[in-house]
Amino acid sequence: MDNKIKTKSDLITMFENVTIRTKWDSEINDYYFSIVDVIKALTGTNRPRKYWSDLKIKLQKEGSELSENIGQLKMVASDGKLRITDVLDTKGILRLIQSIPSPKAEPFKLWLAQVGNDKIDETFDPSLAIDRAIAAYRKKGMPNAWIESRLKGIISRHKLTDTWKESGITEPLEYAILTNDIYKTWSGMSAGEYKNFKGIRKENLKDNMTSLEILLADIGEVATRELVKEYGPQGLNQNRDIAKLGGQIAKNTRNDLEKNLNRSVITSKNNIYIQYIDDKETKQIETK
Repeated sequence: MDNKIKTKSDLITMFENVTIRTKWDSEINDYYFSIVDVIKALTGTNRPRKYWSDLKIKLQKEGSELSENIGQLKMVASDGKLRITDVLDTKGILRLIQSIPSPKAEPFKLWLAQVGNDKIDETFDPSLAIDRAIAAYRKKGMPNAWIESRLKGIISRHKLTDTWKESGITEPLEYAILTNDIYKTWSGMSAGEYKNFKGIRKENLKDNMTSLEILLADIGEVATRELVKEYGPQGLNQNRDIAKLGGQIAKNTRNDLEKNLNRSVITSKNNIYIQYIDDKETKQIETK
C-alpha cells in the first residue's frame, strides 16, 4: 500500500470514547482504519499492540487471507509524531472483527457503517462536512460569531498556503517555520509555545482561541498573504522576512487593542473539557 495515498484526509473519530485513527482514500471511496485502535475499542485491552501482534501471528499460521491485506500507513501517534501503523480497509476490518470475540462487535459494525456513509455523503455534498463542523462547534458551546470567524479563518489559511506554494514553499517544515514567524511576531510565542500556554496538545490552536485571538491570527496571515503577492518573495528566507512583516501588522493591532482595553487580549483559556496531567504528575498519582 502506498504511504502517499492521493487526495486523502485524516480523520480521528471516536467509538465509545476510544480514538480511532483513519485515512480516507477518495480513489476507492473507502477508509483505512488503524488496527490497534479498533482492537482497543473492541477488547478494552491496555496492550492493543501486544494483542494485535499475537493475533497477527495466529492469522498467518492459519493461512488467513486477511493477513495478506494488511497495509501500513503513517498516522499521528499519541506523541504527535507520524508513525507507521498497520491498517485495514472497511472490508478487512469487518473480517478482523470476526476473529475478535467481543460483545461490542455489532455496535462497532453499525458505527463503522455510519462513519463510511457520512464520508461518502460528503464526497457528493461537501457542504455536509461544513454543517458537521458547525454542529461540533455548537456542541462545545461556541457562539455563532466565533464559529463564523473560525470558518473564515480556515478559508483564509488555505489562501495563504496556496500563495506560499507559488513563492517556492513546498515542505511541511517550511510552512511551520513561516507560521511560527507570524505567531512569534504578534504574540511573542511560536504556535507550539502558544499551545503549551493554553494547556492543549493535539487540539487545534485556533479552535481554542477567543474571537480576538483569532482576529489577530487572521490579520497576521491575511497581511502576510497580501505582502507576498505584492513583493513576490522566493524561497524560505525571503518569505520569512515577509511573514515577520505580516506578524508585525497584527502586533500593531494587538498593541492598539490592549492600549484601549487596558488588558491583554492573549489568554490561557481554552475550549476543551479535559485536563492533561504531565508524566511526572502521573507517576506521582500512580504511586500513591
